[in-house]
Amino acid sequence: MSEEEAKTPRVFLARHGETEWAKSGRFTGVSEIPLNAFGEEQVAGTAKILVGPNKLLDPAKLGCVFISPRIRAQSTFELLFDETEKDRLRTEGKVKTTEKLAEWGYGIYEGLKDTEIRALRKERGLDKEKSWDIWRDGCEEGETAQEVTARLDSLIDEIYAIQSPNMRSESPSDVVLVAHGHLLRAFAKRWLRYPMNFPLSMMLPPGSVGILSYHEHDINQPAFFLGMGFLPSKAE
Repeated sequence: MSEEEAKTPRVFLARHGETEWAKSGRFTGVSEIPLNAFGEEQVAGTAKILVGPNKLLDPAKLGCVFISPRIRAQSTFELLFDETEKDRLRTEGKVKTTEKLAEWGYGIYEGLKDTEIRALRKERGLDKEKSWDIWRDGCEEGETAQEVTARLDSLIDEIYAIQSPNMRSESPSDVVLVAHGHLLRAFAKRWLRYPMNFPLSMMLPPGSVGILSYHEHDINQPAFFLGMGFLPSKAE
């Protein structure tokens, strides 16, 4: 990462750690499933390496942390930052819980596995011509791709308002989103201005962090980091 890249505002995508439902492949939307012990270790390990003063995700450079209201996301936020950092961020009004980051509403698919959803849809006479694709078809009695798009676009507008005056980090303007697997991948598509059904395969394991930013310090050129390098420490 060059000096110039380091000065461009970033959006960090922090997926919550593992839960028992995530471990078994169950679609988890509104259900309040807590992190399991391994999930807590995942987030703590990520925090140790990536989060802190002069690290990749430096709390002093944050303009806002947006968090899903689900308990697994709230717990992930608590584990990512130390108590002093959390107190300062809250005192400065930079911690916001928002339904815009709630996981995709799975409707009647809540708690089911992918194979079970496909079997259910077959029983209901669906998908005769094409197999189910959540990015195109959404979820029965849950959210459509258009509904998820609308709330994410609204959140992106909020982020632009924070970052557009600070495209060379004139003020702390990095943003962290603490949320869920499907939702954060959906966010990445909308950040890059792709429709939900755009065939962009992405991986974001539990407890991991992805990074979005801008090309050439330009609010009109949203981008993502394909790879990261790290600046040498000041001592070197």
